[in-house]
Amino acid sequence: MKKMMIGIAFSLSAMGFGQKNADTNNLIFYSYESNGCNNKGYFDSRQYKRNEIDDTHKLLYQFTGVQFENHNVFRLSKLDEIRKNKAQYLENLEKQYEQKKKDLYSLKVIDLPIWKKLHQETIQIFEKEYQLKKERILAYTDPASLKSSAFYDHCKDYTEALTSGNPEKKLQVWKSIFEINGEPASQETIAAFNAKVKDSRKDDYALIDLLNAFGNCANSSFRPKADEQEALYTSFDKIFTKLKTDCD
Repeated sequence: MKKMMIGIAFSLSAMGFGQKNADTNNLIFYSYESNGCNNKGYFDSRQYKRNEIDDTHKLLYQFTGVQFENHNVFRLSKLDEIRKNKAQYLENLEKQYEQKKKDLYSLKVIDLPIWKKLHQETIQIFEKEYQLKKERILAYTDPASLKSSAFYDHCKDYTEALTSGNPEKKLQVWKSIFEINGEPASQETIAAFNAKVKDSRKDDYALIDLLNAFGNCANSSFRPKADEQEALYTSFDKIFTKLKTDCD
């Protein structure tokens, strides 16, 4: 009986060792970068595929930020330059759009709801960012084009100020950009605004400021919140075991 118990114990021990060894054999080394950090860990090949992790990482760290060149205008010289080369700006935007669309749409992310959802949401954000960039390039020359903006209702004060043809309304909304709760942000700010109003190109100054405000408003309508993004980074890290992180 004693010999039998020893034999059973040895068999169970061997099975446990074999199972542990099998688990170890399924762990695959993986390294990746994340916001200034170098990460090294292991993923379970029974749960994940390397190419899907690659694409999920690409989705999370390459496609969740700004995807197109910024052409924000703060000076009259930049406004004049965009107006002069509008066709070239639009052409470059289309090239960026087609290339990035191909890359984004073809990603094969990890087959879990969290990453499938992120992929679909990122596609929607990408399309809206493209639409906004195009609208702004056109509006620098033709503000009335914003009448058909996808963001017209969400940013109604700015779009109406730019498209209504009402000088008083435009001036009122323009001035509000430089105020906090109806009061000037500072004496320097209101002085700068008054100087623009008296300038011979005041309409162009108004266009610059109102389009920047419109852009900020439109962006806020589709960009994810910072805490939501942080939660996704944490979820990605949890894919790996024995994860070591080295940050600058």
